Amino acid sequence: MTKRVLCFGDSNTWGYNPHTQERYDEQTRWTRVLARSLGPEYEIIEEGLNGRTTVWDDPIEGFKNGYSYLIPCLESHCPLDLVVILLGTNDLKMRFSVSASDIAASAGVLVSVVQQSLAGRDGKAPPVLLMAPPPLAMLSDHAEMFEGGEAKSIKLGARYQAVAQELGCAFLDTAEVIASSPHDGIHWEASEHAKLGQALAVIIKKILD
Repeated sequence: MTKRVLCFGDSNTWGYNPHTQERYDEQTRWTRVLARSLGPEYEIIEEGLNGRTTVWDDPIEGFKNGYSYLIPCLESHCPLDLVVILLGTNDLKMRFSVSASDIAASAGVLVSVVQQSLAGRDGKAPPVLLMAPPPLAMLSDHAEMFEGGEAKSIKLGARYQAVAQELGCAFLDTAEVIASSPHDGIHWEASEHAKLGQALAVIIKKILD
């Protein structure tokens, strides 16, 4: 039976290239690297959206609230064997004015949604892998939008880990594997996509095997 993994995230799950502002191809983005690394026994479902937040309505970009979309998304893709959540970078935007602890708690809300769902096998909840995004690097074009975000982003790993422990879900601090691009400070180089996809394959096999 094919194991179905939903990857729910933002532009870094969509595959945003910081150099071209376009999408990395299927050979490059981490979700596709993950799929190749896991092999044909796994199906990777890409659910990345540029600008997606954890639970916040974006007054400027609109339709970016991850919480609002997650429930129908789970129903659309069920049955699922695992849900991977990688969100929080966009919560660092100055317009939301939330702390690192609040961002982690908001990610925890999404974990709870999955844990209370019927989106897994046999009408049960699928397990969750919560991932903390890597800290922002030096910001360039988006420096004003993310003002104050660099300092908060450094705290996300520890805050997310505490939330994962509280909720009893698997956890990965992506800062242990990758770093944000020095080109724009937010998105990832192709090499980092490769590193994350390969590292995740090992973790997911341990969770599901």
